[in-house]
Amino acid sequence: MEKNILIIGSGFAGLWSALSAVRLLDQHARADVQVTLLAPQAELHIRPRFYEPDVHNMRAPLLDLFEATGVRFVQGLALSIDTEGRQVVYRKAEGGEGRLRYDRLVLASGSQLFRPPVPGLAEHAFDVDRIEQAALLERHLHGLGGQPESVARNTVVVAGGGFTGIETATEMPARLRAILGDGARVRVVVVDRGAQVGAALGEGIRPAILEASRELGVEWRPGRTVAAVDARGVVLDDGQRIDAGTVIWTVGFRASGLTEQIPAPRDATGRLQVDNHLRVAGLADVYAAGDTARAATDELGNFSVMSCQHAIPLGRHAGNNAAADLIGVAPRAYSQPKYVTCLDLGAWGAVYTEGWDRQQKLVGAEAKALKSQINTQWIYPPAADRAVALAAADPAIPVA
Repeated sequence: MEKNILIIGSGFAGLWSALSAVRLLDQHARADVQVTLLAPQAELHIRPRFYEPDVHNMRAPLLDLFEATGVRFVQGLALSIDTEGRQVVYRKAEGGEGRLRYDRLVLASGSQLFRPPVPGLAEHAFDVDRIEQAALLERHLHGLGGQPESVARNTVVVAGGGFTGIETATEMPARLRAILGDGARVRVVVVDRGAQVGAALGEGIRPAILEASRELGVEWRPGRTVAAVDARGVVLDDGQRIDAGTVIWTVGFRASGLTEQIPAPRDATGRLQVDNHLRVAGLADVYAAGDTARAATDELGNFSVMSCQHAIPLGRHAGNNAAADLIGVAPRAYSQPKYVTCLDLGAWGAVYTEGWDRQQKLVGAEAKALKSQINTQWIYPPAADRAVALAAADPAIPVA
């Protein structure tokens, strides 16, 4: 009977899990194992770019790639996972439910933005977490051009001063002026609970964030949180009101809710604890990759973060090791000791750092060129050519 490696999710981790599993099976001439990928669409959404304009272009079709590499694609939304019966129930694209059995499962269903019960947040705030939400924001921004001039129309509040919040905020002045005119008096305000500007990213990267913010006119409200949102702006926890026609929430991410169906330890963000082969703790036939996995990246106590920097190699290792375990060959231990950050800072440029303490290596235009290369080339899927795609799925490939 043909065996099945089932991968849930077509994001960075899911895509590379599928290709890596096929690669190993190919190397061992195993035609008796099927690699199946379950996802709502056969598309890779380029989520790291959703803070940019023209978000509708930030999706990469995958059907040709799957056909070229022999990955079976099933369109549907995973609903439940039965680890004892080794099957997944999913909602079919055309309606109704289906079931997929597995011999090995790779959970790569990603993460989503966490929206706390802040009054008015659900009704009035935008985000850049999903392509659909980012497209809603873009339509809203373009609609501002048809509104009468006002302080609120020209003001954007970004809640959260982490990676996503900073990239969204520093891109916003150029996006607003492209719509409202070069002479528009735009205002962008970042509200962040950290005591200092860019507190979540540390001292090494802060000088660049400060300089970029000053040059771009991005204001900060450190040590503050958004207490309420309405159609005309926000109220902060100290009672201060900021009139704004646009509020963007970027605070906090949680692993896919499917992790709650796996009987295994999870961290505070819902990520599953995995060993160095990315097998979920206590389960012999379940692996996790990308934002659903809490994986040690080195022997110094550092763990993967929710980013494509870790999702891609985690996927390559998880798919490889699920296949290796199924056919009885040696797995490959995941290790990714090099950690880098390339933070886009809008028209000012970017900043590139190395190490968990984020030591600055490139800044300004030079870092911006690197960021552009990452965003437009490195994170996109390979060509729909079997040999090229499988070679690119080798878990031995170093990825910063």
